[in-house]
Amino acid sequence: MPDNLTLANATLVLPSETLTGSLYIEKGEIVDIDTGTAVPKGATDCGGDILAPGLIELHTDNLERHLRPRPRVNWPHNAAIVAHDAELASTGITTVFDAIRVGSIEGKGATGWQRYARTMADEILAMRAEGALKISHHLHLRAEICSETLLEELAGFGPDDRVGILSLMDHTPGQRQFADLSQYETYMRGKHGLSQEDFDTHVEARVALGARVGPDHEIAAVEAAQRFGAVLASHDDTTAEHVRVSAGHGIQLAEFPTTLEAAKACHQHGIAVMMGAPNLIRGGSHSGNVAAETLAETGLLDILSSDYVPAALLYAAVKLGAIWDDLARAMATVTSAPAKAAGLVDRGVIAPGMRADLVRFARVGEVPVLHGVWSNGIRVA
Repeated sequence: MPDNLTLANATLVLPSETLTGSLYIEKGEIVDIDTGTAVPKGATDCGGDILAPGLIELHTDNLERHLRPRPRVNWPHNAAIVAHDAELASTGITTVFDAIRVGSIEGKGATGWQRYARTMADEILAMRAEGALKISHHLHLRAEICSETLLEELAGFGPDDRVGILSLMDHTPGQRQFADLSQYETYMRGKHGLSQEDFDTHVEARVALGARVGPDHEIAAVEAAQRFGAVLASHDDTTAEHVRVSAGHGIQLAEFPTTLEAAKACHQHGIAVMMGAPNLIRGGSHSGNVAAETLAETGLLDILSSDYVPAALLYAAVKLGAIWDDLARAMATVTSAPAKAAGLVDRGVIAPGMRADLVRFARVGEVPVLHGVWSNGIRVA
């Protein structure tokens, strides 16, 4: 168990306010909060630094980046998991739902997807059981509707895997994230070096596959989430009709809605809206979809995800705090709001009885500079 710890003279980010005070931690749990600048004997003087709950990441592609650092380069999995874990800890993330794609298109060259989900999940769970990881890891299955092997791969998982989130992904060209085929063409040809003929053949094949398997796969994925006891999420909702269908499935979390129309519909149906931190930092979507800042300004942004840049999560929360002129509200989008969406009741806020998952940082302009990260009371960065 971790040693007892007192962090004093910090700017504490509480659920609805910030104030100067101290935290008392015993056996990995917050046991008391005090106010004021006093630094008790043996305490760590935070010098006014901001002390917030550890960040909670619900959807990140970062593990895949470590698994395949270059095209056609496959890195040893356990080494990739450890490196991914350490990188997240170094950015203030203390809880992560590792996003693993379920559903493959095999033997299709550069644009195919090989199956890896069951093996990857086993390796993450084994590393977690060994105590090899710094932060708290959970499973997020990305069910790719437009695929050949989804049903078979889903059958390999069960309630004992404790899948936390299952998201419905449909990357059929011409809809959702890539409703604009010109944007999709730029992405695919740039990433895979496809000729025009190869791209056209790829689109034709994927559209035909989606039409053939999409409806049955969507139903099966919803049933799988119920069987696993997982939170069900949608992905790239674009229209009010997409959201109506999502609500009918019992979806509670919308990942990256692509339009203002879809985001408004999500709130009308009581579905939390999650947007990418890189979108907020860059001032817009790299796919030409709705800007996260637009949703923030209209009160439609509930949760941030680092998506493909782990360090973006804290940076975006600080930037959002400036947009809203309310740091506590902004930090909730990366702490208490994702905890609530994922059904985690023991973290995400600074309060007695909660896990001592904490991040300490200062601000240089709008950029956060980390000075410490604790997971369950143990310093990990």
